[in-house]
Amino acid sequence: MPGREGAAGEDSGAGQRSDPVPAAEPAGPPEEGPDDGRERATGDDGEARHRAEADASSEEADASQARGPVGAVGSAAVGTSREGGRAAGAPHDAVGGAPRAGAPGPAGPPGAGPGPAPTHAHPVHGPQPWPPPVRRPEPWLASIRPTRRAPARVATLWCALATALLSGLLLGDGLGVNLLIVAVPAALAAFFAARAAGRRLRPWTAAWALGGLALLVVPALRDAGWPTFLAVVTALAVGSLALHGGRTWPGVVLGSVGVLDSLVTGPVWGWRGLRERADGSRGRWGPALRATGVAAVLVVVFGALFSGADAAFADLLGELIPDVSGIDAPWRFLLFLVGLAGALAAAHTAAAPLRWDRLALYRGAARGKVEWALPLIVLDLLFAAFIAVQLAVLFGGYDKVLRETGLTYAEYARQGFWQLLWATLLTLVVIGLALRWAPRDGARDRALVRAVLGPLCVLTLVVVASALRRMDLYVDAYGLTRLRISVAAMELWLGLVLVLIIAAGLLGSRWLPRAVAGSAAAAVLAFGLVSPDALVAERNVERFETTGKIDVRYLRDLSADAVPALDALPEPVRSCALREIELDLRETEQSWYDTSWGQARAREILEKRPASAGGPSCPDHGRYGRDGDPYDGTRDGYDEDADPGDLEDFDPGTGMD
Repeated sequence: MPGREGAAGEDSGAGQRSDPVPAAEPAGPPEEGPDDGRERATGDDGEARHRAEADASSEEADASQARGPVGAVGSAAVGTSREGGRAAGAPHDAVGGAPRAGAPGPAGPPGAGPGPAPTHAHPVHGPQPWPPPVRRPEPWLASIRPTRRAPARVATLWCALATALLSGLLLGDGLGVNLLIVAVPAALAAFFAARAAGRRLRPWTAAWALGGLALLVVPALRDAGWPTFLAVVTALAVGSLALHGGRTWPGVVLGSVGVLDSLVTGPVWGWRGLRERADGSRGRWGPALRATGVAAVLVVVFGALFSGADAAFADLLGELIPDVSGIDAPWRFLLFLVGLAGALAAAHTAAAPLRWDRLALYRGAARGKVEWALPLIVLDLLFAAFIAVQLAVLFGGYDKVLRETGLTYAEYARQGFWQLLWATLLTLVVIGLALRWAPRDGARDRALVRAVLGPLCVLTLVVVASALRRMDLYVDAYGLTRLRISVAAMELWLGLVLVLIIAAGLLGSRWLPRAVAGSAAAAVLAFGLVSPDALVAERNVERFETTGKIDVRYLRDLSADAVPALDALPEPVRSCALREIELDLRETEQSWYDTSWGQARAREILEKRPASAGGPSCPDHGRYGRDGDPYDGTRDGYDEDADPGDLEDFDPGTGMD
């Protein structure tokens, strides 16, 4: 009967080989040793008993095939246990080979039921028989947050403390070179933290850092508040980009504000670093604090003595040392906390920046060629028709257009600029959406995209040029204002963005996000350096010299940057334009660190030639000239004898501002 037993074992093994994890074959009858003590079954009874056992083994093998590997292993283990053997596949206890209670056997295919619980089995070497635990997807913020953070070093903590002290002392009165002074130790804190974390200084990181510091030069040079505000906000965004180092659209857009995430975690990180350093160097704090206290006492005592001995030295100390009084103490303490939190936030971001580049922008489903290209081709044709009309106006002259439309020269210029500005903005939106759903199956689709969007970008550049020409006509008719120079600068930047998009279509677009962000920062820097208020004053002075028309009421609201240009006006127009600026400069007492170069130059000019030398009082309406502009909404204060037809060519500059 051994042949039947062997056949049963082969059937059982065949059923188990269907699973990747090989299960143990059912064990045969136990081998007899020389001192077994048991009699071999002989005769008819023994043969019948062997035949029954073999049949039972065959039935169990067939059943194991139906149940799968788990059932096969279980049945084999049960059959073997009846013979006193040991089956493979069941986990054992560490002592004595006893099976662990509730330990599962090898896993079978889905739907297979469990076999009988084995009593003795060998351990399974291979994959676990039970399914692995289901891993829940991480939140999107956890996927971009670094897992390890370098601790705050001593140099970082000292730089953060210096930033906080300088913020409390220098930022209480105004903005000037003090903002640049405060930014230097904050940048050093971020540098030391990044170096401790093992980050390398890359070219784009250095460019962002230098650009942020250059933007902080604008408050030191200009007195006007609006270019200063733009420069400070842009400097914060550029500095955040330097800390994160983004290169994709999510990395550039979110990285510019990503430092806000560390405003809470940064101080906590700094406090932990301080505690670690304090625990490791308690013996050093006492001598350092005592030396600092002694130095402060010596400086105060001898500084007071020298100030009392020499008035010039007292004035020098008064200009160099900030005036801190008890009334300003809460405000100074708040600035101290803001500076400390900002420096630690920058350092923490440099040590463990959020990886915004890991956020992927999923492209939309590609559209069919006709569905995608037809609307854009129609838009190209519309742009081409508009530009053809503009060329006809350029070569045919404005007089013909004005006769046909019934508009005045100024109305034609004013009417077109704002519509063309919106057309430029909407075109950029259309280009972005078109690239999202563009067909992209191969080289032909890429050629189609270039053939459709390339002309659209070029035609939009012509629209930008037309809008700027309208603004030039508008300024010639009505004069330059802050709003007009701002939107003209924005239109120029949009044209630069279109040029970058065209270059990206030809050379590749990996560099485009950082290039657009860099162009925006450069535009804000250039806008602040050219001194918009000075340009407004210069253009209006030139217009007054040509036409004799000027709106003094608008010009006297400009900043001290406009004083050099307004100083060229004749009296009494000069005094009327400069009187308010002179009063503001006299009422504000500023130190060297919160005074801009524009304010210093204006004070020097007005000290040599005060505005009060103008003589007669200024008119209530503040306008000089016989003409007015109906767009301003009022004609009060003009010459009552003037012809109403003469009131169509003058805009004081306040209608749009």
